[in-house]
Amino acid sequence: MQIYNSLNRRKEEFVPLEPGKIGIYACGVTVYDLCHIGHARSLVVFDVIYRYLQYRGYEVNFVRNFTDIDDKIINRSHERGISWKALAEQYIEEFYKDMDRLGLLKPTHEPRATDYIGEIIALVKKLEDKGLAYAVDGDVYYRLQAFKGYGKLSGKNIEDLLSGARVDVDDRKESPLDFALWKSSKAGEPSWPSPWGEGRPGWHIECSAMSRKFLGETFDIHGGGKDLIFPHHENEIAQSEGAHGKPLAHYWVHNGFVNIDQEKMSKSLGNFLTIRELLETCHPEVLRFFVVSSHYRSPIDFSRENVAVAESGLERLYLLLDRLQEKAGADPAQPELPVEEAINSWRREFIAAMDDDFNTAAAIAVFFEISKEINRRLDEGRLSSPEAARVLAFMREIGWALGLLQEAPAAFLQRASFEARDEGLTAAEIEGLIAERAAARKARDWAEADRLRDLLEQRGVALKDSVEGTRWQRKR
Repeated sequence: MQIYNSLNRRKEEFVPLEPGKIGIYACGVTVYDLCHIGHARSLVVFDVIYRYLQYRGYEVNFVRNFTDIDDKIINRSHERGISWKALAEQYIEEFYKDMDRLGLLKPTHEPRATDYIGEIIALVKKLEDKGLAYAVDGDVYYRLQAFKGYGKLSGKNIEDLLSGARVDVDDRKESPLDFALWKSSKAGEPSWPSPWGEGRPGWHIECSAMSRKFLGETFDIHGGGKDLIFPHHENEIAQSEGAHGKPLAHYWVHNGFVNIDQEKMSKSLGNFLTIRELLETCHPEVLRFFVVSSHYRSPIDFSRENVAVAESGLERLYLLLDRLQEKAGADPAQPELPVEEAINSWRREFIAAMDDDFNTAAAIAVFFEISKEINRRLDEGRLSSPEAARVLAFMREIGWALGLLQEAPAAFLQRASFEARDEGLTAAEIEGLIAERAAARKARDWAEADRLRDLLEQRGVALKDSVEGTRWQRKR
């Protein structure tokens, strides 16, 4: 297995610290608002990595945290007139609602920063004792220039950062680059007792403390979105490696950005989409399919057209599952034809794709290869019922590793589409017209049956009649 390591900027052979076991830390969300489409990408990417490593037989200790104390949380709670704790709890609950709909597996651990204040204080104290942190009026700062490896993840140079730094408003800091590990309490803010007085943790130190708590001083994979490389992950390295003198993680994995209609997503541009808003009109599995249809490191462009393409592709796979399900129950006494060899070949292709830096785009291509071959065998009457059941189970098996094809075909196909396409029809509309055509054929009203077929052809839908019924697919 090869993984692209952001630390060394190349693909590297993946060798776990402990054979058969893998520790992963993925930075979670700050719970002050609903999650947006950018969160969805990162969350789905690491869910797929978690799933696939389990599929490959590893015992995975997956940690994804909640930041439940932060300036944004405090400010939003003041705006809402509720406690910071109530606000955090509300959005953790909303987070779970969205993630359940997206089909995310629960991580092994989901620590909240405020549950580990003791560990955070101990880590800050250790940095202070080693001369890597200093206290000023109840605040504690990291002495960045005392850590020699700073910038190795992001490629940034301390001298360049210093020359580009604005005049710092806090002249108590030794350097404008020094960042807060502990913040002294202000009126109306939550606080905890510490050796430096009442206060609360800085953002970066939370992840260093929680990753050590659940994964140790060194673990296999650390990751998140590319936006976290600097300064968050760079600061985590400085904190953890400065305190323990060991590498924090052997592999750093970062997913690419999400654009909306070829523009960066931004509230100021009015193109900010929450997962909740999107799922009002988009099937959750379509969103997953859209995300995994691109390699996780590449940027993706969210648009109606691109999601419609993803929906069409997923429909094709579910239509095949529907055919297989129907065929599997038709005549179990039929003799088997050699399909196991093809399944083994497809499994090897799927694993080769995913072993190549979790290349889900190449893995999706394997599904369409299966679809093309199995639909052809079904059309030609060359797939027995036992074989149909076997292919169905296999597609569910590798689909699980991506979090796809887990719904009943009929349930998926009956759901409303992302949007009635200008150039096409929703799946429900197509199925309705096919049912009307079947009724016309049964009544021997051939003119009406032909009219309905022509209508579907004009709207971009090709029909295939067989002894098992009429199947359809969108024309490309």
